[in-house]
Amino acid sequence: MNKLTCIAIDDEPLALDLIVSHISKTPFLELLAQFDNPIDAMEYLQKRSVDLIYLDIKMPDLTGVEFARLLRDDSRVIFTTAYDKYAAEGFQLHALDYLLKPISYEVFMESARYAKEYYDLRQVDPTNSDISRGEEYLFIKADYQTHRIDYRDILYFEGLKDYVKLHTIKSTVPIVFHATMKSIEAKLPSKRFMRVHRSFIVSLEKIKTIERDRILFLNRRIPVSKQYKPSFDEFIKKRYL
Repeated sequence: MNKLTCIAIDDEPLALDLIVSHISKTPFLELLAQFDNPIDAMEYLQKRSVDLIYLDIKMPDLTGVEFARLLRDDSRVIFTTAYDKYAAEGFQLHALDYLLKPISYEVFMESARYAKEYYDLRQVDPTNSDISRGEEYLFIKADYQTHRIDYRDILYFEGLKDYVKLHTIKSTVPIVFHATMKSIEAKLPSKRFMRVHRSFIVSLEKIKTIERDRILFLNRRIPVSKQYKPSFDEFIKKRYL
């Protein structure tokens, strides 16, 4: 099993120790270094690259958000913080996840698996897939097969760079295919689907629960970013009792 290399950054010793402990218990993660300040971490990253950065937000000298803006594209961030008010900004920086302290190992492991899946899927050959539209369904070409997907079965689309993951009610395993979120958004009926984040398009009829600008789909929380929040709020407002 290929391990994901990672570092942990947190100015709180107990919080840093907990993340380091969680990493050490996770078979597919390899901790290369840990830092109690972002300046030393940035110096380290100038000399080598890592897959994952577990990054606290509230730190002196340089906040986690400011730190993330300085990163190269070959690293992905998982924010760790006691403050959920930074979630929207974190996802706008392409963070893979946003963990609220105190972080249990169960929550940590779920996030780590998502990160592993993200990197595994980056290895998928994206050249043999496409998407086309029917009246009440889509045809998606993926894995050398063409899949018919009814609109009523779609939960949400999740964009990850040059490919997209389609999550449906009929399977716990998403369909991965080559496309852009922009091309998908253009082909979907706007009365049934809405883009709520640069990385997410959701089925409006499948929305059951919303909490703090996040839409709950099964065990996933889909963020509603500032850019798309006005349209989403207008949709909710029209249906509010």
